[in-house]
Order: sequence, then C-alpha cells, then structure tokens
Amino acid sequence: MTLRSIFVTILVLAAAASASAETLPSPDYPQTRSERIVEELFGEKVADPYRWLEGDVRTTPEVADWVERQNAVTDIFLDQLSARSSFSAKLAQLYDFERFGTPIKAGESYFYTRNSGLLNQAQLFVQNGPDAQRRLLIDPNAWADDGATALASWHPSQSGSLLAYTVQDGGTDWRIVKVVDVATGAVLTDEVRWAKFTNIAWVGDEGFLYSRFPEPVEGGDFQELNFNHTVYFHRIGTDQSEDELVFASPDIPKASHQAQVTSDGRWAVISSTIGTDDRNEVWLIDLTQRKKRGWRSRHLVKGFKNSWQIIDSIDGVVYARTNARAPHHRIMTIEPDRWPARWKPLIAEGENPIASASLVGSRLVLEYLKDAASYALLFDLEGNPSGQISLGGFGTAGGFTGRAGDPETFYSFTSFNRPASIFRLNIETGKSDVFAAPELPFDSNDYAIQQRFYASKDGTKVPIFIVRNRALAEGNIAAPTILYGYGGFDSSQTPRFSAMRMAWLEAGGVFALANIRGGGEYGAAWHDAGRLANKQNTFDDFIAAGEFLKAEGYTTPDGLAIQGRSNGGLLVGAVTNQRPDLFDAAHAAVGVMDMLRFDRWTAGRYWVDDYGYPGKEDDFRVLRAYSPYHNIRSSADYPAILVTTADTDDRVVPAHSFKYTAALQAANAGAKPHLIRIETRAGHGSGKPTDKKITEGADVLAFLAQYTGLKVPE
Repeated sequence: MTLRSIFVTILVLAAAASASAETLPSPDYPQTRSERIVEELFGEKVADPYRWLEGDVRTTPEVADWVERQNAVTDIFLDQLSARSSFSAKLAQLYDFERFGTPIKAGESYFYTRNSGLLNQAQLFVQNGPDAQRRLLIDPNAWADDGATALASWHPSQSGSLLAYTVQDGGTDWRIVKVVDVATGAVLTDEVRWAKFTNIAWVGDEGFLYSRFPEPVEGGDFQELNFNHTVYFHRIGTDQSEDELVFASPDIPKASHQAQVTSDGRWAVISSTIGTDDRNEVWLIDLTQRKKRGWRSRHLVKGFKNSWQIIDSIDGVVYARTNARAPHHRIMTIEPDRWPARWKPLIAEGENPIASASLVGSRLVLEYLKDAASYALLFDLEGNPSGQISLGGFGTAGGFTGRAGDPETFYSFTSFNRPASIFRLNIETGKSDVFAAPELPFDSNDYAIQQRFYASKDGTKVPIFIVRNRALAEGNIAAPTILYGYGGFDSSQTPRFSAMRMAWLEAGGVFALANIRGGGEYGAAWHDAGRLANKQNTFDDFIAAGEFLKAEGYTTPDGLAIQGRSNGGLLVGAVTNQRPDLFDAAHAAVGVMDMLRFDRWTAGRYWVDDYGYPGKEDDFRVLRAYSPYHNIRSSADYPAILVTTADTDDRVVPAHSFKYTAALQAANAGAKPHLIRIETRAGHGSGKPTDKKITEGADVLAFLAQYTGLKVPE
C-alpha cells in the first residue's frame, strides 16, 4: 500500500467519523442583566435590552465584570476541547519560519521587516545595497513585556538618512510617530501623538506630513466619534506644539485627509474622502513655492464623485489611476502647470479591474485582478505595453513601490499554500529574481487550489476558491470545511497564506473562500451589488456558497463551519440568523452586530457608504431586516457559535459583540454553545503578537473542529 493510499484511507475514516462529534455539556452562561429599553423608530418599536454593555470596559466596572465572567465560562469550555493542544503545537510550527516584508529603497538603503519565526513582532532591518549585510534598526519586541506594542508602519525619508515609524499599543488605531537616525540607530526626541488613519509623507529630510484628530476628551480614546481630520507638518527637531497646519476642512468635519509627496519632490498631494466609498477630492500644494506661499493648496479634482489615486509625478506630468467613466479604472496624465490643467487618457479601462498602479524607473506597473487573483503588466510612460510579470498560479501580488529612475522594484507573491516570497524585478528587462523565499514547515505541493463558480439566489455566478489536500481532491472525499467571506467596502478577498488556515488543512480539513458581492473583485458593479439596499445579495451569495459546498460533496453533511472578520463578522451573524439549519459551527470575529447604532462610535460613521444611515427611514428598514443583534430567532436550533473580540478594538467597538452574545445566550436558540472570547491588550487585529495569534487560533480551530467533526491527529 502506498503512502498516498494510506493517507486516503485515514481521510475516509476521519470523514466517516466526522458526522458524530463528541457531545460536551452545555456551558452555564453567566447571568446578563437586561433593561426595558424600547424605542420607537419610524413607527416600529425596537428593544435594546443590553445597551448598558456599550460602556467602555476600561471605565465601566459592571461591563468589566461581565467580560471577566464570560471569559471564565469560555475558558472552562475551551479547556475541554481535545484538539486545542494539537492546534497550538501545529500553529507554533507553522509560524516558526523566517519571513520578510517587501523592501523599500530610499537613497542607497533598503529597508524591510523580518521575523525569524516566533518573534511576537517583526523587526525592521536596513542594508546599504542589494547585496550588503543587513543591520537591525528597530526591534519592537523590547517595547512591552506582553509583546502587544507593535511597529505599525515605517517611512524612510527621501535620502534614507531618517526614518519615521508609528507605534501601536495594544491593538488601538491611535498611533505615536517617532523618528530614528538610520546611520546611528538613535531615536530622536521627536514625538507626534493622536495620529490616526495617517500616511507619513516626507518633505525631503526636513520633516513630514501626517494626519491626526483632535485630542479626545478624557476617557473618550476608544469610543468617541472621529471628526476634523487634519494634516500637519512636523519639522525634525521641534516639539509637536510647533507643527504647522497644512490642510483642514472645518466646513466638512466628517472628511478625512491623507497626504503624499511625489517622488520628484514637486507636489504635496492631499486626498480627501468623506467615507469608505471609492470617491475623493484631490488638492495640490506646490512645494517649490512653499517659502513664498506657505502651504497654499489648490483643487485638482473637485467633488466626491470618483476615485483618483495620484501615482506619481515626473517631468511636469502627474500620473493618476481613476474610475471616472471607467468602473474598472484607467490611467490618465495631468499637466497641472498648464492653466487649465491638461488631462489626457493614457491606458484605457480593460476587462479586468486595475487593483493598483505605481511608477518605477521608466515604467508603469499595473496590478490587475482576474477572478480575484493577481497578474501584473508593465507599460512605458507613453502607455504602450512592455511586458507581463510572471507570478505563477492563483495568488496575490503586492509592493511594486519605487520612483522615476529606479532600476528595480520589489514585490511579494503569496497564495493559500505559499507564504509570501519576495522578488526583485529589473524594471527594464522585466526579469524577476528571488530576494527572500521562506523555508516552509510543510510541502506546498500537497495542497490543491481549485476555483469554481456557483449560482447565487438570483442566478449571479459567484467565484469560490477551494483548498484541500491533494488526496482529498483526487479521491473526491468530503471533509469538514471552513467557509470564509467578507463582502463589503470594495475590498477584494484574494488568495493569501494564513497559518490558521494551513493548520486546518494540515489536520485534514477543507478551506473555501467565497468572493461574494460587496467586494471589489469585479470592480464598482460588484461592490454596488452588495451594499446599501442590495446588502441582502451578500448574504444570499454566502448562503448559496454553503449550499454549493454541501451539494457538491466538498464538505460532510454536518461539517460546515463559517468564519468572517469585521464586516465578515456581520456576515456570519446575519446568515446564521437567516439559515441556522445550514451551518454547523460559526466564528464571528470583531463583527459589526448592531446595525442601528454602528454610526455612534469611533470609525463607525465612515461605514454609512456601505450600510446606509440608521437615521433615514429607507436605510433603517434595510438595516433592521438583517441586523444580527436584532434578528436572533428564539426557539430556532442555532449552530455552535464562538464570538471573538478585544477590549482595545476602537475600530469595531467590542460593544457590538457584547450585545449580540448577550442576546444570543438569552434566546432559546438550541443546545449548542454560544460563547464569547474577549482578548485583552488587543484591538481589531493589526499588531497582535504571535503568541496571542497562536493561542486564539488554537481556541477557534478546536471549537470549529469539535462541532464539524474534524478528527485532529494527536
């Protein structure tokens, strides 16, 4: 008997056993106080019995006590799961390999991140040439005993002599900006606070532009709504109190502003948005006139009608990517020194969306999406094609940064079965060489990636990626499956490596990613078809994906788990309410669960572009119909549900998950467990240390395995 046939036999036996997961005693949920809060909204009485859970866990003792009691019950339950230790060991193995970030060149220096394996946070290195020895520049692992203070972003000055970096503590969206001298490694005295949703744009080596909000009221850091985003200039060697106001919009307090500086140093570009929609205005500041005119800006693009990404500027010509009269985007040139400015189309819209664009050397690098996977093309500055970058299979490319005159650029490529490899591209020849490739603790060739298309409720064809061991694929063997989705905010879900997903695959499970409507996989029309009044299409697409996986025999009859984060957590909550019979286990992470009050906290006000306004009747009717918190079906037999959130999540405040879980536990919604896991010193996801990722991942996977019947090898 061959090794493959032995493995197939093991998988068959595991699949047969999956129909009868070991029964565990139901948890004894903590008592949650309810209040008689009923509001009449547009003629409908809406109850909100757990509104008191909106209190900040840091400052509201009753909420803190509720969190402690819920975590105690969840910990006791998770301790019983036999697969927990196996997944913990497997995840530690899958994280324990050397991995690199995509290098950025400034002056003669190359900057990039590296994690040797199980470091809680990646370190930042610099080397003075492509073949020079690397030198450690910043090590965030020394910043906090628990590893939860992260190097969030970093930005070298144009010469590469200075580097600004942002510090993220405990997962919050707030950033502290600091500066390091690259030659000596000394951290300067410069410090900028209350930065949030910011770029760092250097003006030579003199200083940098950044975006911030006003300092919140005491105690309002993690819940207060964010208004009056403002761009400032910080001059190196000065106190933040001396920073110069560059751009603000007091007449539009909900607008947000991002600054960039073109690589020729000519223009500071301010991009202004009023929500999450792909629509912005553009302002230009002529940096050659700054001594005479200060930070005087002029409108380049007026009206929040379309997306305009300024790629770069060279020889008086500004290159831009836009969806104006081109839902899949096109490339245009602008000559702002002419009056009026001259606008010319350069590269026409194509069949597939342009996901990103950059200018490197004498080429434009355009990354496209075809059925949710990347490919990249080179064009000269006249718009003529000059080659395709070979990426190899279903995957996701990223990077391609640089400036005019650079002979090279770097990019990453990753897929479900391939952690990111870093490549150096000769911009003239189009030839790529490996800069850094990981040595993997598994064989990527053992896993097959398939893309199929299924019909949604209204007949729309939706793509789905299915990843599984080749033995399962060749034997057409069903196995417990995790189905993942997002479906919102024009965000494209593309093939990427995840240690958590690989741990599931290594245990004999199947992973599926459904590219449901609401994302950006097929441009503006795909996004529009899954938002606002069309949001139900997103849920229908995901439900149809689950039905497809069961009907086609990818998953076992009682082995379908669903998973989503943030807007995807909303997705999980909504579809579980609508089809509790279809799913066997669910993981809703940092989800938006109260659709009638989401716009009252921190960044929630931005999301009205996708969700609508709870205060407008037409939007209210749509939101009320699918809001996870408001549509839990008492007496229905719900699947096992694990909700995860974190105390420092100031993107989707944890009150969403608190209220949803309290309502779920109070409902007579079946005998399976409905638990919440609340992380401390963590936020919406970014900056989470490796040890917390391993612990949380093991908890989640063991829970899903328990209720899908996945038999995890010891």
